[in-house]
Amino acid sequence: MRILISNDDGYFAPGIGALAGALRAVGTVTVVAPERDRSGASNSLTLDRPLSLKQVGESLYHVNGTPTDCVHLAVTGMFDELPDMVVSGINHGANMGDDTLYSGTVAAATEGFLLGVPAIAVSLASSSASDFSAAARVARELVERVRRQPFAQPVLLNVNVPDRPFDEIRGYRVTRLGKRHKAEPVVKSRTPRGETVYWVGAAGSAQDAGEGTDFHAVEQGFVSITPLQIDLTHARLIEPVSAWMAS
Repeated sequence: MRILISNDDGYFAPGIGALAGALRAVGTVTVVAPERDRSGASNSLTLDRPLSLKQVGESLYHVNGTPTDCVHLAVTGMFDELPDMVVSGINHGANMGDDTLYSGTVAAATEGFLLGVPAIAVSLASSSASDFSAAARVARELVERVRRQPFAQPVLLNVNVPDRPFDEIRGYRVTRLGKRHKAEPVVKSRTPRGETVYWVGAAGSAQDAGEGTDFHAVEQGFVSITPLQIDLTHARLIEPVSAWMAS
């Protein structure tokens, strides 16, 4: 099994190291990740300059671009044939609800999915965690399951793992995305030179976090698995908008 790994925290992040180590027991692993932290890069592609690919270890490469750049470059420029899976992560922090729109971790997996490869984004639901072993084991189990029972078509799965030892994880839940309250306002400050700068505010707290959501599953100690799709069409508004245009 050929597995491409990427992330948005950078090729040096402990999460991607733990992920690569776990998945080498399942197949042949190649890591192509950003040269620096690109959290929040979403699905952006670099189109205004060329990209450079540098090898920094055995089957370990970094790219001076976004997570999407990394997967796109690897799949369309490095490999002679499609990898069997793209796995992104392990992100240092949750990617639930609205986070998925901004997440570079999810974006890397999404690019694999768009290129016809089954993809999984894996996040550890804690920004202060230092032990990625449970999340790495979860990722390995899911990849092994895909190998044993492949889907009939490529899938995109967003996985969030509670921050606890593997033996204390209560199981798996297939969930829908929850929703956050709107983000906190930007934080205004001044540089030592007296210039005004702004920091993007913190994400809002969970608003829709009831049973069946990713927020609820992780809070209860379960691994959340959310199947994602890329079609942004608001199907229920097609008729109302058509009527509005015709009036």
